[in-house]
Amino acid sequence: MRGRQFLGRACGRVPAGLKTVEPEEYAVMFGAEERHWWYRGMERITRALLDRWYAPGADLRILDAGCGTGGAMTSYLARYGRVTGVDLARQALAFCRRRGAERLVCASVMQLPFRAGSFDLVTSFDVLYEQGVPDDLAALQEFARVLAGGGRVLLRLPAYDWLRGRHDRAVHTRRRYTRGRIASRLAQAGFQIEHLSYANTFLFPIALAKRLPERIRPRAGPSDLALPVGPFDGLLAAILSAEAPLVARRCLPFGLTVVAAGRKP
Repeated sequence: MRGRQFLGRACGRVPAGLKTVEPEEYAVMFGAEERHWWYRGMERITRALLDRWYAPGADLRILDAGCGTGGAMTSYLARYGRVTGVDLARQALAFCRRRGAERLVCASVMQLPFRAGSFDLVTSFDVLYEQGVPDDLAALQEFARVLAGGGRVLLRLPAYDWLRGRHDRAVHTRRRYTRGRIASRLAQAGFQIEHLSYANTFLFPIALAKRLPERIRPRAGPSDLALPVGPFDGLLAAILSAEAPLVARRCLPFGLTVVAAGRKP
């Protein structure tokens, strides 16, 4: 690993005019990652995808690119190997440290400070769509560079630009995705596409009823992660989790999220 920077050293300044996640949103994410229905359901879906190719204890070299507050890297990703987390925000890395993470690097996903072929798996969950990543193709090319031959990238991204809501304002969304856009970007970066599907399909009508009024008449308010759902949390988690075998083995036609896996030749 060359030129790496661990928590406690300067991350460098974010370029002028480039917006990143609002600092208070990291605290919301940190509190939600272990209990919120969306995170619990997405964990089930992500694990089902990873289990297609890897067994727990596979001893993979894993890079979580845009690790945020560390919920994935310190829990289910660690089942598959040694995880290194990268994030541009010092606040995010501070929360990772609170979770006990040690392999932390402060850097942009568009300029990864690692040698070529350093990892077997790169995961990037809800990162490439942010304002802090002005060039998603450059990020994917970096993922390809640091992967060993035969390595994989696993992406999760929000779907459909017309579904922007309050959370998009909190994290400064630059773009939302379709399967076609992700497929095109992965191919341009040199990946062979192994799987591509929408997710969070069963709850799509409910989300549509919530998001469209927000888009027509935007109002300030907390992001989706901060909105309490009370006794419905377990039900929503179960509904989303039920999609796991479908997303992992088939291709759902629409949803709030796009998931994609690509392999480096």
